[in-house]
Amino acid sequence: MVVGAEATGIAAMTEIHDIQQWLGGRSFADWREEFDREGYVTFNRVLTSAQLDDIRAGLKPYINANIQGRNEFEGRETNRVYALLAKGRVFADLATHPLALAFAEADLGADCLLSACLAINLHPGETPQPWHYDDSHYQWPRPRPSLGVSAFWSIDDTTENNGATEILPGSHLWEEELIEGAAESEDFEKAGSREGDPGARADAVKAIMPAGSLMLAKGTLWHRGGANRSDASRLIITPQYCPGWTRQLENMAIAVPPDIAKTLPERARQLIGYSIHPPFMGYVDGRHPQRSLG
Repeated sequence: MVVGAEATGIAAMTEIHDIQQWLGGRSFADWREEFDREGYVTFNRVLTSAQLDDIRAGLKPYINANIQGRNEFEGRETNRVYALLAKGRVFADLATHPLALAFAEADLGADCLLSACLAINLHPGETPQPWHYDDSHYQWPRPRPSLGVSAFWSIDDTTENNGATEILPGSHLWEEELIEGAAESEDFEKAGSREGDPGARADAVKAIMPAGSLMLAKGTLWHRGGANRSDASRLIITPQYCPGWTRQLENMAIAVPPDIAKTLPERARQLIGYSIHPPFMGYVDGRHPQRSLG
């Protein structure tokens, strides 16, 4: 059981036996030591072919709409699909996957929240994304403990040439607020553009994974989407988690309306905000937010 579980309404953290099949004979403590040292870990082939088929089917109408990114950060040759928990139960199942939650809960607490959950589909010709770290919006000086855990689920194979996420191992411990090629304000503007690849680095590592694999990264780890130099698109889904006392990136109360939220599994409801951070952060009209769903 978790300290404060009664107050939050969250019964317990993920049990080790729920994730044992993916640990490859290593202890969870050993994996966490690697996570703390490198800032990321990867697990190959976590999802089954059937699960991948369900995810692709759920995303198909949104990917086919071909709504492309608005700026250099989103990617002008990229489809981004937001508010996934409002678009299908399969995405709630992915956000609550026990392997991802084990690391999120261990780093951020059992009352962690889902900060964002989106699909990212890179088309051929997409250029490298600016370097960034996912909890930079909190604007706390580095070095510091991470205020997030990001999961990167490969729905397609991520390869050397199709835009695999690039990471800088150990960079979650760096004190630099900016590095060469990091995201700047113009990268979020429609008119902004970049020439070449100012962020090219010899120490970057590509997260090459077969479909169904999972990479987990600390919120302070420098990373970027790679360039897609292949002739096919590359699809990932990234649920991102934050501590229960911080604001979520996506406004989940609006992104996932109550009539949809009440149909979700309990753990998914807790993650989008139908939960309490002790002693009473998150209440609605003086009561636990779950009661607002009837």
